[in-house]
Order: sequence, then structure tokens, then C-alpha cells
Amino acid sequence: MTETPAIRRRRGRVPSAAEQALWRFAMRDATPLPGRGPGLVLPPAPVPPESTAPPELPARPAPVRTPALPIALPLLTPTRAPGLDARSAERLERGQLPIEGKLDLHGMTQEDARAALDHFVADAYAAGKRAVLIITGKGLKPRTESGDPWRHQVGGVLKAMTPRWLNEAPNRARVLAFTQAQPRHGGAGAIYVLIRRHRA
Repeated sequence: MTETPAIRRRRGRVPSAAEQALWRFAMRDATPLPGRGPGLVLPPAPVPPESTAPPELPARPAPVRTPALPIALPLLTPTRAPGLDARSAERLERGQLPIEGKLDLHGMTQEDARAALDHFVADAYAAGKRAVLIITGKGLKPRTESGDPWRHQVGGVLKAMTPRWLNEAPNRARVLAFTQAQPRHGGAGAIYVLIRRHRA
């Protein structure tokens, strides 16, 4: 025979909260037999007290502070190059200095272009040349023959990387300034470079 909560209660076992709730549910419509008591009377289910204090949220971890990046060296440009007088800077920017050498990076990979640039600048410095022209190409033109409009010519990469390469060793020690060329010399696809004077 299955024991009822009343039998278990008489034997000294206190029903669990789940058992009490189940018993209430089962007996919700029951009417005691005449001359008999209501049987097992269970206390009402406890109601959790309402708390006025807001629930405590877990503490947020402290933000991780990343170290500040070192301040980059100023770009070598006519307006910032130390040791460059205003007249020479203006003439370089206007393309009025005689072009004594030219390097065309079209069609090269980044690795080949960097090697060619380093060699070209070193030779120009050793030869005592002053103003030279580096042609990078404008880039960012879709390769229509590939059918993929998201692929671009490598010229865009070389155009972006050449100023960086001019600011890095060993070129920075040999370059006094550089700026975008005038349209007659290639415009946005070319750079005037002013080489430092070679001192023995």
C-alpha cells in the first residue's frame, strides 16, 4: 500500500516542501467524511519576504590597461624635416628641383620594391644626388579582367608602404624630406625625395 503524507506524518517524518505542495494540489477539492476531521493539516506554503534592497551584482573586473604606444618619430616631410630651409621645401613641393634619378616600382612585389628602394636611395646618397622621383602608382583600381571587383592592384600597397620605408633604416639617415609629386611627374602616384648631402 502506498503511504500517504498523513501516514508518514504520524511516523515522525516531516514531508518535504515538494510533497506538501503536491498534497495540497491533490486535496484541493476533497471534502472530509462526516464525523472525521480534516485529516492532515499542512501549514501554508512559505512566501519569501520581499526585499527592498536591490540584488547585488557581481563585481566587475578592473579594466586591463594597455601600455601606451611609443610616440612615433615625425614623418619626413618638407614642413617637418629638420635642417630643411623653407625655400628648398617649397621648391621640392612644387617640383622645381631638378630630378636627378627615377625609380619605378610598378609591378613589383612588396619585398622586391623594398629592396629596390633601399638600393636606389643608397646609390643616390653615395652619388651626391639631391632630388629623385619614386613612382609607386596610384593603385586602388579594380582588376576587371579577374571579374572580382574587390581585388586591387599592388600599386595601392606600394603607395602606402613607400613613405613608411623612407622613414625606416637605412633610408631615414639618407633622406631629408619627401612629398607627393606634382601632376606632371605622376601626382598621387609618385613621390619627390630629397636626399641628404653626402658628407665624407
